[in-house]
Amino acid sequence: MAFSNTYLLSPSSLYKLNPVLFSHRRCSVALSRFHLRILKPRFFAAAASDNGVFTSPEIAKSFDFTSEERIYNWWDSQGYFKPNFDKGSEPFVVTMPPPNVTGSLHMGHAMFVTLEDIMIRYNRMKGRPTLWLPGTDHAGIATQLVVERMLASEGIKRVELGREEFTKRVWEWKEKYGGTITNQIRRLGASCDWTREHFTLDEQLSRAVIEAFIKLHEKGLIYQGSYMVNWSPNLQTAVSDLEVEYSEEPGSLYHIKYRVAGGSRSDFLTIATTRPETLFGDTAIAVNPEDERYAKYIGKSAIVPMTFGRHVPIIADKYVDKDFGTGVLKISPGHDHNDYLLARKLGLPILNVMNKDGTLNEVAGLYNGLDRFEARKKLWAELEETGLGVKKEAHTSRVPRSQRGGEIIEPLVSKQWFVTMEPLAEKALEAVKKGELTIMPERFEKIYNHWLSNIKDWCISRQLWWGHRIPVWYIVGKDCEEDYIVAKNEDEALKKAQKKYGKNVEIYQDPDVLDTWFSSSLWPFSTLGWPDVSSEDFKHFYPTSVLETGHDILFFWVARMVMMGIEFTGSVPFTHVYLHGLIRDSQGRKMSKSLGNVIDPLDTMKEFGTDALRFTLALGTVGQDLNLSTERLTSNKAFTNKLWNAGKFVLQNLPNRSDESAWERLLAHKFDKEEYLLTLPLPECWVVSKLHVLIDAVTTSYDKYFYNDVAREIYEFFWGEFADWYIEASKAHLYQSENEAVSSTSQAVLLYVYENILKMLHPFMPFVTEELWQALPNRKEALIISPWPLPSLPRNLTSIKRFENLQALTRAIRNARAEYSVEPAKRISANIVANPDVIQYISKEKDVLALLSRLDTQSINFTDSPPEDANQCVHLVAGEGLEAYLPLADMVDISAEVQRLSKRLLKMQNEYDGLLARLSSPNFVEKAPEDVVRGVREKASEAEEKLNLTKTRLSFLQSTILVSE
Repeated sequence: MAFSNTYLLSPSSLYKLNPVLFSHRRCSVALSRFHLRILKPRFFAAAASDNGVFTSPEIAKSFDFTSEERIYNWWDSQGYFKPNFDKGSEPFVVTMPPPNVTGSLHMGHAMFVTLEDIMIRYNRMKGRPTLWLPGTDHAGIATQLVVERMLASEGIKRVELGREEFTKRVWEWKEKYGGTITNQIRRLGASCDWTREHFTLDEQLSRAVIEAFIKLHEKGLIYQGSYMVNWSPNLQTAVSDLEVEYSEEPGSLYHIKYRVAGGSRSDFLTIATTRPETLFGDTAIAVNPEDERYAKYIGKSAIVPMTFGRHVPIIADKYVDKDFGTGVLKISPGHDHNDYLLARKLGLPILNVMNKDGTLNEVAGLYNGLDRFEARKKLWAELEETGLGVKKEAHTSRVPRSQRGGEIIEPLVSKQWFVTMEPLAEKALEAVKKGELTIMPERFEKIYNHWLSNIKDWCISRQLWWGHRIPVWYIVGKDCEEDYIVAKNEDEALKKAQKKYGKNVEIYQDPDVLDTWFSSSLWPFSTLGWPDVSSEDFKHFYPTSVLETGHDILFFWVARMVMMGIEFTGSVPFTHVYLHGLIRDSQGRKMSKSLGNVIDPLDTMKEFGTDALRFTLALGTVGQDLNLSTERLTSNKAFTNKLWNAGKFVLQNLPNRSDESAWERLLAHKFDKEEYLLTLPLPECWVVSKLHVLIDAVTTSYDKYFYNDVAREIYEFFWGEFADWYIEASKAHLYQSENEAVSSTSQAVLLYVYENILKMLHPFMPFVTEELWQALPNRKEALIISPWPLPSLPRNLTSIKRFENLQALTRAIRNARAEYSVEPAKRISANIVANPDVIQYISKEKDVLALLSRLDTQSINFTDSPPEDANQCVHLVAGEGLEAYLPLADMVDISAEVQRLSKRLLKMQNEYDGLLARLSSPNFVEKAPEDVVRGVREKASEAEEKLNLTKTRLSFLQSTILVSE
């Protein structure tokens, strides 16, 4: 048995130091309040570190964050992340929202990884076969941009390489760098089954994407046509609504005259626009039919400036707001979403004035070939010269920018592939209505329903080289919109073409790829083997249990997965949708590089530990944004340390591993039996009862996905009840009791409560809890797979109430000690007054009360009436029927205290009088700033309150002196 190099004191010498604290039997225990370095043998440390992975708190001062990677790799190597079907219960399955393969870990990732891992670890401990499917998204635009930039640094352009060679280079980049984000996700503790990791361009998932396209096309739900899209001139592709970010930016509003054809020089209409270069695409001028100013022009024509006299009709439509701007609207259907819809309603022609690279085309006449912004400058200068430019004024407008490149997005009519959404949306709406799909929080159901009820057709084609190539082949020499073949591959397409057009036919594939969101909308079921619905994974795990993601992609991804899941599998792809909010900075601002307020999760984990970060993130309310601050992280790091120190205390107060009889007594305690619970001493019965209440509350909150409630409930119990109260109370039984049975009971309760705390906290704080669990004796399995605490365990409400009375009494005594500045080490006497029933249970815990309240055990009296010298005591009311009288002379030197308070009272009176003098001065009250006057009033109010309290205390002390004389 190895001891550390320290002082060993004999039992008799310790007993002489403090006979109350050190009984002869228990004197070998280290007590921190005497600062004695008397340590127990390291009998658990060896067990915890046998495999070189874990470290006992008996050895380490605090949890070492560098241990996290070792612990994680150990879990993975043991196969704990894989589903276990031995118990045969219903599987719990989560598919990870696939992060971009180009990504680097940010707080948004940290949030979803934390929440999903909590779900997975909890259900794993509940005994369910648990599967968390990881993977990454090929991120068409982002990845192509990264590789194009890399090639540009080498002086190579994509078009120079050609499609095949460029795609090869992208795959090489992916193999080299694509694992960065998944390695960082592992760092967060994600207990995914990495043997099932997927990539959206995997062979199996690619087959699923092609199958989905073909099936939708066969149903007539996919079509090709020219419609308005978000166009990125730099990327040369259409982009989704999600990839467009709007920002309020300063710009200009241009007022331009449109002359009325056939009218005099005074007959003109003035329009206001932020994009004058689009006037070349005007196909009408619109006014409100009720606007009397322009009624005479309705039905006539206007001349579009700088177009050599091109005429457009002046029309009336209620869409025009007569009170906005000049009340005149130029309609450019080829370059504005609203104009496009209006033109389609009214049957107006659509003119496109822009090339795909953002330059103006031949429709713009003399401006052909100019960049859109260069054309804007030149056009305005010429409008001013001709007298058609009325004025240019500063204006803030909502500008659409590409999320990837940052350029201004151009609304453009382009030939693309679309999915008809309405029939798909109807089924998705019905799923929520029938209760087949639950959205959390519930308020997002309305948003989901509104979006699906007003859904537009989905543009699914992208003009990129990286992604799932659209499975469409065209016939050389035929009309692309009329003659094309949809097939799984080129061989199949050629056979179909030959059958229809003859043996000598030539085909070529559509150059576009599918929108990344189309690929990922199949993610929950394609990762489980679809379209092979007979695969083992699909049979076992579909539909999945929960989709957890940010509420900002409810429409773009979540709703589309629901629609696709129902369409292709006949059921919703998941039964619950859990939506988390955004992570903001401490001031509630969105994190951005421009603001310099981005908090890096990797740096955060190094400084505060992964457990503290996870616990902080999980404290957010479902669906609400979370303000993240270093103060919160620091607080939860302290929580980790408190958990560690509690483990150290528990370990130091358990029997030696070689003491078999002590362990037999300890393990014989059965806390799941109500009759046994009633035999426990009051502190033990209280804490076990409170634990059992907590287990039920926490389990219910876990089941309802109320993770912020779980975190708060465990935190409050551990810190506020177990650490602050029970650990302190247990010392009376561990160190002062002569009864081995009482001591053994306290040891058993410490271990039982602490190990259940570790279990309930594990999903939130996996690393430190596993480290501590492994340090505990007789661990037969890892914490990650240990069974969840049973619900509905016995609890004794009477004991809870009784201990709460003892707590109230302790607090009252502690407050009195603080009020009278009693030295912490000084033991005082007390008269406890209560009815016989209360006295009976309080007196049994006399040692606990003395320890917690720092009372002299020999001078505690229990009685049912006040003492004779009550008027010389501090009277405390702890609760109904429970009071205490503390002899004042036992607490302070009364004469010295009277002198001290008299001096203090004089100083306080002077300060108070000074404040009143300022407030009574009209010059101050009338001329000083309002906030300054308010501040002085508040100070005066506080000073008056303190003054009255001091007067009361001084009066009481003076009366005590008179009585004693």
